[in-house]
Amino acid sequence: MKLTVVGCSGSFPSTESACSSYLVEADGFRLLLDMGNGALGELQRHCGLYDLDAIFLSHLHADHCIDMCAYFVARYYRHGGPCDPIPVFGPEGTEHRLTTAYGDTPSASSMSEVFDFHTVKPSTFELGPFVVHTERVAHPVEAYAVRLEHGGKSLTYSGDTGVCRALDELAHDTDLFLCEAAFTHGKENIPDLHLNGREAGESAARARARRLVLTHIAPWTDPQVNLADARAVYDGPVELAAPGATYVI
Repeated sequence: MKLTVVGCSGSFPSTESACSSYLVEADGFRLLLDMGNGALGELQRHCGLYDLDAIFLSHLHADHCIDMCAYFVARYYRHGGPCDPIPVFGPEGTEHRLTTAYGDTPSASSMSEVFDFHTVKPSTFELGPFVVHTERVAHPVEAYAVRLEHGGKSLTYSGDTGVCRALDELAHDTDLFLCEAAFTHGKENIPDLHLNGREAGESAARARARRLVLTHIAPWTDPQVNLADARAVYDGPVELAAPGATYVI
């Protein structure tokens, strides 16, 4: 598997990065995890506009899904006619959420003409070359972490979450743990919303993850503090996600 960080800023885009979006490729299949603010423009640096094979939305907050509205325009109004529907996996109500955000023009069902919506629940299924495992995590809205397995290797993406056992179990022995670290240890303390750097490191340690990449760090958070906090509690390799960074798993 090849992971490319399209965007990794939390809550809103920074001057350096779009919001959450991650391209995962294997055997010629391209899966996009989330498409937050600014991600569609950045995606085109790494992938053709119409070359995605599927999209997974961890949850329906704008910083993880709102550029789907722009992608609808690109697919629906393409010169030569609308694209064939691409599979989109998201929590219950994904189609309604995106239609509400975009507006019901030209019709209330137009989104489904270019997006084939599938409702995510805790489950295991095959998607292209991947075996996909999903678990609900701790967030104010319905949100899912996802584990992708291919060729004996695994990638686990937390989405947005507070501390929860489901995330630790999903990431057990994973080769790369792409984990959010939006908060700062000792500063924000809001249960079931986000992790801080220390909590992300503790989750990686409990899961015995082989590598930790911290992501979804908001522009007002000092990433170096979160990196140091994670390293204090996790003995494996840990680094900060950066736009354009790639990992071969």
